[in-house]
Amino acid sequence: MHLSAELIDHAVAALRDILHFTEPADVALGRYFRTYHELGLKDRGFIAEAVFAILRRKLSLEHAAGQATPRKLVLAYLVRMQGMNQRELQPFINKAEFEWLAKVKAAAISDQPLAVQADLPEWLVEKLQGTLSEVDLLALARGMQQGAPLDLRVNTLRANREEVLSAFERSGIAATPTPYSPLGVRIKEKPALNRHPLFLEGRIEVQDEASQLACLLVAPRRGEMVVDFCAGAGGKTLALGALMASQGRLYAFDVSDKRLNNLKPRLKRSGLSNLHPQLIASENDPKIKRLHGKIDRVLVDAPCTGLGTLRRNPDIKWRQSLAAVAELAQKQSSILAAAAKLVKPGGRLVYATCSILPEENEQVVEAFLAAHPQFQLLDAAAVLAQQHISLNTGKYLRLLPHLHGTDGFFAAVMERQPQQGSASEPDAAA
Repeated sequence: MHLSAELIDHAVAALRDILHFTEPADVALGRYFRTYHELGLKDRGFIAEAVFAILRRKLSLEHAAGQATPRKLVLAYLVRMQGMNQRELQPFINKAEFEWLAKVKAAAISDQPLAVQADLPEWLVEKLQGTLSEVDLLALARGMQQGAPLDLRVNTLRANREEVLSAFERSGIAATPTPYSPLGVRIKEKPALNRHPLFLEGRIEVQDEASQLACLLVAPRRGEMVVDFCAGAGGKTLALGALMASQGRLYAFDVSDKRLNNLKPRLKRSGLSNLHPQLIASENDPKIKRLHGKIDRVLVDAPCTGLGTLRRNPDIKWRQSLAAVAELAQKQSSILAAAAKLVKPGGRLVYATCSILPEENEQVVEAFLAAHPQFQLLDAAAVLAQQHISLNTGKYLRLLPHLHGTDGFFAAVMERQPQQGSASEPDAAA
């Protein structure tokens, strides 16, 4: 990579845009690249890597840089994270910056407050201190600072994992099986797969291993009626359909027309014929009511802060707030209660988030179970063991990047007790 003053200026300008935190970083960066379409692939790579590394380590870089302007943050990144020295940067910096960079390189953060050491906002550190020791919190924070590998799910309607691994080997792409999910393949590098035959033929889909495990907790069977209650662009929906061998009926509900439209090309590639996407106005849409008490398995992948995905979306930690957590927890409870009405006696309800906060996870589930005695918590480790998956994080599925190599993720498996009588009963309890 040939560094230039112009390239540093581009990184500074792109970072300045993103630091307003009015939209996701990848959206702002995509717009920047469209504006400066003359930038080559390597230049874009440098800018993206610099921006995302700075977002991951923003507090510690600000501490090292002092009065941290976007330019100072980029220069601090180059010396502290890229290991460059002042002499290498001398052609692009002035005398004051040359002298300042010596202090930046030498700045220690081990004596700084925990938030600076962890590169997490103070409110989030305070929340996590409720459940984690300082050592564990720093281990989690460092895990979140690593870039995520690329996880893929093998579409079992079109291929098996061995075939996919062999095809990657022939393509010269290093791929390994995911440690827990029997459907997963992990690629350390980030090759462009959208033109790869495996992708075009619908034999693979991009999906983090944690999300794959959530679908395996739902464990839908052929011929059942299944609902993905917050389907989004349908990654989990497609996984559920493949587990059902495209037999039975699978509904994908979402409040966003745009997200459901994004599902269409993926659905076409997948070969599924049992999937029915449905736009809903809210969790209480009348379209849902006709399915009350009729569904075998319901997945609620609830809207959440996304704080488990910081490896790939580091800007989230600077865009979320305490107020958002409280607001989302209320929404999550409402959605879970509405989705529960669909579950028939003996049916299964799985609640999942890509958050690491108890307010969005255990607390939502425990409040729901207290208000809905007809539902019983199942042991997540036992449900996975039934599918020959050896992963025990306790009664809940709790995944963390530094321990499991996945996104931070939570899931709870519940079952509606068959002895509770009529299908309409959850209405009364909700």
